[in-house]
Amino acid sequence: MEKVEELYDKKVQCPVCNQEFITNKVRTSKLRLIKRDSDFLTYYEGENPIKYNVFVCQHCGYASMEDKFHNINSKEKKIILDKVSSKWNKRSFSGRRSIEKSIEAYKLSLYCGQLLNFEKYNLANICLRTAWLYRIKKDSNEEKRFLHFTLDLYREAYYNEYLTDSTMDELTLTYLIGEISRRLGKKEEALNWFNNVLRNPEIKDNRVIERMTREQWQLAKES
Repeated sequence: MEKVEELYDKKVQCPVCNQEFITNKVRTSKLRLIKRDSDFLTYYEGENPIKYNVFVCQHCGYASMEDKFHNINSKEKKIILDKVSSKWNKRSFSGRRSIEKSIEAYKLSLYCGQLLNFEKYNLANICLRTAWLYRIKKDSNEEKRFLHFTLDLYREAYYNEYLTDSTMDELTLTYLIGEISRRLGKKEEALNWFNNVLRNPEIKDNRVIERMTREQWQLAKES
């Protein structure tokens, strides 16, 4: 039987310059879970899908997470053309991405997101995934640097923004702030956030987060 390549080509039309480019995705049928970290980084046999979640237009340099790539208006397009495309050194991000190439894609996405005044929550998601890639690379200094960015942005989002992401509710975000705090050695802060999770009346409907919170609370307490 012929072996199916784990990556497939996806043709995308850039909403900024209107040119087409090829990016790649991992076939879901090829994913084999190995483990999941306490801050939700998931490991797979072979290619990890997070390496391909950012689309980068090779023609103009516009970069964004896949789910937001086409959500851009005419005013925002002009900002990208002025601030990014005018300085862009054309290069392709198609094909199998190294960790370094994936990190570059996420940093481009972060820069574009900052230019377009993305909500803090969305910027935090980019920073967290960048930290994950540095963890896979075993670069702990850069991982911690981006976890610090993530923590600051998630806290701002928690206090000042309305959470509309269907993949993360307030309970999960509260847990994640606590867990990132714990990973950065902020013991008291971590315990406070974990306690906020356990005091939330909605915890009874999310036993997975309750279990994870109690486990990480104990780790923080013993640190």
